Amino acid sequence: MKANKERLLANVSFLTNIRPYRNYKNPDSLEKAASYINEEFRKAGLPAVEQKWIAKGKEYKNIIAFYEPTKLKRLIIGAHYDVAGNQKGADDNASGVAGLLETARLLSENRPVTDYGIDLVAYCLEEPPFFGTESMGSFVHAESLFRKMTPVIGMVCFEMIGCFSDKPDSQDFPPGDLKSCYPGTGNFIMIAGIEKYKGFNDRFHILMSMDSKIDVQVISLPDNNGYAGLSDHRNYWTFGYKALMINDTCFFRNKNYHKKSDTIDKIDFGKMAEVVNSAFNAITKVCLL
Repeated sequence: MKANKERLLANVSFLTNIRPYRNYKNPDSLEKAASYINEEFRKAGLPAVEQKWIAKGKEYKNIIAFYEPTKLKRLIIGAHYDVAGNQKGADDNASGVAGLLETARLLSENRPVTDYGIDLVAYCLEEPPFFGTESMGSFVHAESLFRKMTPVIGMVCFEMIGCFSDKPDSQDFPPGDLKSCYPGTGNFIMIAGIEKYKGFNDRFHILMSMDSKIDVQVISLPDNNGYAGLSDHRNYWTFGYKALMINDTCFFRNKNYHKKSDTIDKIDFGKMAEVVNSAFNAITKVCLL
């Protein structure tokens, strides 16, 4: 079974139509998103639990589903369901959550045999004002794994996987020489991480590229480079876990980033489905321990 673009569209549609917008000021909207994610995990046949914490006097939650929950070693797959401010957040990050939910369905339908289990985590509070703090849902989750001494083989973050363009020169880059190393057309998906875990990044890239119907690129940036850690994977580095991000390069391609114009009509669900298919291939083969 392969990723289904109609299911991806349905997930993004539900999340982007929640009102008020699903930001930290609107806990009822975040609850609607969390309940939907929890139910979709259960529809996929995976057991799911809530992980709660308090930030600025309010309760927030991660939703965690488990594939092969009895296996000791764990691979973490995550995406955040909150948005920045009052906007729909189709690419950032309804697309990532849709990819997470579709991965859950693919695991349930295909039942891959692995020597590790897979935890699928939908995070809250990735966006400002919590970004970079210990109140991020991903920090809460990573710390809980560390405290329990869970043997984590790695973490993969779905962060903005729906924006693509076949127009020449549609891809921007940060200052430096990267423009000469990567395509100028924004129709590829990027695996981004840090040099410390280059082996993990490259291994995932090889696996994700196998028989892929979308161009998969990889970059391992210096550990102190801010561009490398622009999502939830950053918090796993804090506890010594290998972690990377699957990303359409964010604001270097998507000019609707953190704007009201980040809407569902901008998403390429065909290419997004191929990202999920390619990621699933790597997710089910990536054990490095």
